[in-house]
Amino acid sequence: MNPTPVAYLDHAATTPMRPEALEAMLPFYGERYGNPSGSHRMARDSRRAVDEARDTMAAALGCRPGEVVFTGCGTESDSMAILGTLRRRGGVAVCSSAEHHAVLHVVEHTGGRVVGVDPCGRIDLDVLADALDGDVSIVSVMAVNNEVGSVSSLDGVAELMRSKAPNALLHTDAIQAVTWLDMRGITATADLVSLSAHKFGGPKGVGVLVVRDGVALEPLLLGGGQEHDRRSGTHNVAGIVALATALRIADTQRADDVARIGALRDRLVDGLLAQVPDSLETVPRHAKVAGSAHVCFAGVDSESLLFLADDGGVCASAASACASGAMEPSHVLAAMGTARTHAGGALRLTLGHTSTDADVDHALTVIPAAVQRIRSRSSS
Repeated sequence: MNPTPVAYLDHAATTPMRPEALEAMLPFYGERYGNPSGSHRMARDSRRAVDEARDTMAAALGCRPGEVVFTGCGTESDSMAILGTLRRRGGVAVCSSAEHHAVLHVVEHTGGRVVGVDPCGRIDLDVLADALDGDVSIVSVMAVNNEVGSVSSLDGVAELMRSKAPNALLHTDAIQAVTWLDMRGITATADLVSLSAHKFGGPKGVGVLVVRDGVALEPLLLGGGQEHDRRSGTHNVAGIVALATALRIADTQRADDVARIGALRDRLVDGLLAQVPDSLETVPRHAKVAGSAHVCFAGVDSESLLFLADDGGVCASAASACASGAMEPSHVLAAMGTARTHAGGALRLTLGHTSTDADVDHALTVIPAAVQRIRSRSSS
């Protein structure tokens, strides 16, 4: 019996590690095990590896090595940026209603201001203008939306802040941006930038917060004073080395990856829209990154669609969450004003560096059949 082929189309959730990143990290689980905070030769070897990784990160991000702070994940980086600013400066935080929960929940928890978005999930600059005043100490706007892939105008946000809240810091959750966008422009615009290794071919459990020179944060973690007292805790040397390797490759291969993966995405979405009646592409392609293929199907619930897709060997995710036993549209789709008739049947298909024509072919066989099967059940 032949096994069911698998098409992995959930790169926004996590990416397969790049082989070079895996190879780079393995020695630090073996013979190169020193703690970089020590003073002997084994420690110095690990510290040199961390320093070299920091230099690599800085070159790919367009910042100084001293501005790179290693963290445990993207969520920690987001919390460090927002809570660290509020604890140091006071004031309030502002974010969009379509942010990742790692930002949205922090802003809501601290009594901050949540601003509406346009139909593509990008922060509404007119509404943002009304939310900015002298009390605002930080504005957080994601570079690329994690659900629908839309690209924010960070330049527009920064320009607005200069006139309405000139003393506030701009933070961007750029966790979904690395594969698709030149990070140098993002880092040049924002004061604080969050990244997570496993979103671009690195390992889970390691992230970065770029803290531009002159920005002071209250640390979340106290202890040994690592990362110049900004983030205490023994360095994850293996993860840091792999993170830097993955970023370097993503940076050097970006143009080729965007062109190749964008063509795959277009074929996937065009095929779904052609085969499945009453379906829609959530965000126009010109407004989003090349790997995002977010589609909504009327008369379908995401939970059933995901089950059938997985049964057919397609790994995907949905923009819905189960609340009290009932499927509710995601907060992103609700903020965008997506009609509930379609939002309940949202499917997030995200491609990446391992995606192939065979993945698209398989998805175009499995997903339309799954939608038809669900609709047939509903009408019978």
